[in-house]
Amino acid sequence: MPLTGSGQTPAAQPLPVAFPVPDPAPPAARRRSSRGRRATASASAGEPEAEPLAGDDAPAPVPAEPANTDRQLVFFGAETGEPSVADLAGLLAGPGEVHRMGGTARLSVVVDAAWRVHVLVGELAQRGVRASWAATEDQRYAVRTAYTRAIVPLAAAWLRGPTQHPPPGFQLDGRRLRLWLAAAGIAEPPDFLLRLGGVDAQRWSVVGAALARAGLAGELVEPGPGGPGYLIRGRRRTLRLAELVGERPSAAPSTAWPTRG
Repeated sequence: MPLTGSGQTPAAQPLPVAFPVPDPAPPAARRRSSRGRRATASASAGEPEAEPLAGDDAPAPVPAEPANTDRQLVFFGAETGEPSVADLAGLLAGPGEVHRMGGTARLSVVVDAAWRVHVLVGELAQRGVRASWAATEDQRYAVRTAYTRAIVPLAAAWLRGPTQHPPPGFQLDGRRLRLWLAAAGIAEPPDFLLRLGGVDAQRWSVVGAALARAGLAGELVEPGPGGPGYLIRGRRRTLRLAELVGERPSAAPSTAWPTRG
């Protein structure tokens, strides 16, 4: 079922929901916190930047408020820079997969809840990437981008023949973590689990090192119930995760997103 670049579908083909599609916010709302700032986490060399579009989960504008250490923008946080196609590397850190076809590439990820479809479609739209979704036989949802040249640099960085592996020096910032969490984050209060994909332990270790550099050193949960994944333990690290990924998307349940308070 094809979706438009804005994340909206024809009336006859609604997103899988038990709730209405969130009202889109104006593009300026998502950019309010980055005014006068430069993005501190730049995309990898050669990865294209996309003009951000309004997304389903973009927060509404808020009035200025007094300085508060709990509300300050976080270095490398999701709210400190403009969305870009390079952020999709966050999905590949988790269960996402990238495939090449000729001079194009496509990214796909299977998620377990309808709200994740909403959030991912909106986040992809903000990066100028068209997406579609389909129900799977095990009652989950496959979210796929269109084949596009915009994702080719990402595929070139992550694919070694048929094998998918993080590129050298792989880093995780707030925008990448936001996408990973939206696709595969599981709240286990006071902890938070970020699910992984694949079966390559070396791939997991590179992602784990990137988490540690972001201040989110996690415990590797081996394949099995709830795994594989990295368990972010304790209130301090969960708070750090909340600061990095930014405000909860309107489609996400309040219990499914880490909070700053």
